Amino acid sequence: MSVASLRRAARETVSGLPREFWWLWTSTLVNRLGAFVATFMALYLTLDRGYSASYAGLVASLHGLGGVVSSLGGGVMADRLGRRPTLLVAQASTALAVAALGFVRDPVAIAGVAFLVGMASNASRPAVQAMIADIVRPEDRVRAYSLNYWAINLGFAVSSMAAGFIAEFSYLAGFLIEAGMTMACAIVVFLKLPESRPAAPEGAHGADAGAHGSVRLATVLRDRRFMAVVGLSFLVAVVFQQGAVGLPVAMGRAGFTPADYGMAIAVNGILIVALQIPVTRLIEHRDPRRLLVVSSLLAGYGFGLTAFAGSVGVFALTVCVWTLGEMVNAPTQTGLVVRLSPVHGRGRYQGVYTLSWSVAALVAPLMSGAVIDRLGAQWLWGSCAVVGTVAGAGYAVLMRRLPSAEPASAGAEPPASTKQEAAAA
Repeated sequence: MSVASLRRAARETVSGLPREFWWLWTSTLVNRLGAFVATFMALYLTLDRGYSASYAGLVASLHGLGGVVSSLGGGVMADRLGRRPTLLVAQASTALAVAALGFVRDPVAIAGVAFLVGMASNASRPAVQAMIADIVRPEDRVRAYSLNYWAINLGFAVSSMAAGFIAEFSYLAGFLIEAGMTMACAIVVFLKLPESRPAAPEGAHGADAGAHGSVRLATVLRDRRFMAVVGLSFLVAVVFQQGAVGLPVAMGRAGFTPADYGMAIAVNGILIVALQIPVTRLIEHRDPRRLLVVSSLLAGYGFGLTAFAGSVGVFALTVCVWTLGEMVNAPTQTGLVVRLSPVHGRGRYQGVYTLSWSVAALVAPLMSGAVIDRLGAQWLWGSCAVVGTVAGAGYAVLMRRLPSAEPASAGAEPPASTKQEAAAA
């Protein structure tokens, strides 16, 4: 492909999206560029503070538990208070909590603040996903979610490399830099992003009155088709979590070094940064039914092939397989959640969807550890293949009843600034 063709492809990928989306995208990128603490937290607690590995694991679990709690709370806030206030509260709270985490010394206080950091940092996710659905046209949403996912991974790749150098200089500096960059995100939201929550039409009842709280969590939980999607998402998420949980443990027991694992897993970030945009162009207008089935199978059998890996190179090849599934699944799945959500309940629906990933992050370590200890790593990778197959079959059955086109009511609402300009005209 020529340079001109590459430039044209890149231009077509980023064109046509509203200005508000790019400010939100910038906020996401800056946030992830400063995500140092999650990378070096275990090293900080064990090497710098002298705590045990068990205590470090407890703190990590509490951080994840905070994310589980805020998945629902953030979704409710996004619908009740609005997307913009939720982002401001979440990002400002995260900045303050991260800064405090760098100064506290008591083990109980560290655990408590880590829980608050996890809760505050995860609260913004439902609001971001709902705001993208609000401001981006339905036909462009897969592309928008894919670009946002790309920004997350680009920022994480850079911050992971920088975290090591910052930790050698000062752990406290890492906490303060992350707090400062997160506060910068809040400033971007305050200055550049208008509220995008759709206003409930006059006389609306039921789901369409969700801006006034009529779309409750109970409404979401009674939505059988959507909850089936959440369940399938949980299965896929448990599989994907093995890249950070089961894979390093299994490689370590097989005699590979941490550096070997680092080389293998680095392929995941490199591929996402290099290929997410081209993959987006490939899948943007394709049938989501097939995409979700294929991505589930790629995830399951990508990890399943790990059972046959005996070298770092082969491990890296298996990472390539499931990373491709990840790149297809993430934007397609989020777009599906929007299609199944009533316009005025997007925050709650996205919150429950986010919960599936948060719970998977808690369950996956327990599952992988138990399977490896009692049965061996081969059984873990075989289980991943089975779970991926079950998820793929589930999507195939569920999507038969999915409407072929998005309802008109689910279209993108213009941002508040656009509405005001139209009214003035």
